[in-house]
Amino acid sequence: MVEDIVGCKWSIAVLTLVRKGVNRPGAMEHAIEGLSAKVLNERLRKLMRYGILGRTSYPELPPRVEYALTPFGEKFVALLDGVERLQADIDSTSMR
Repeated sequence: MVEDIVGCKWSIAVLTLVRKGVNRPGAMEHAIEGLSAKVLNERLRKLMRYGILGRTSYPELPPRVEYALTPFGEKFVALLDGVERLQADIDSTSMR
């Protein structure tokens, strides 16, 4: 699962947007150049299947859907942050 998420630039981009408060599919699609609705929907489904994102539908007209990190998703992105910090440490050490 981790490889499937981390190895996909679109999944990481979607997670980054959700963490920044961009939680509606239309806003996500407009926020990332080159991201199509088809690819976005595939990534959102994958992230939900893994339990990283949750989906809330609102009974409005027009219909509104929002995505948010689940408790597991919060832990998952914290691990990604840790890996990013480790990489930064490695990069700064190798520059010496």
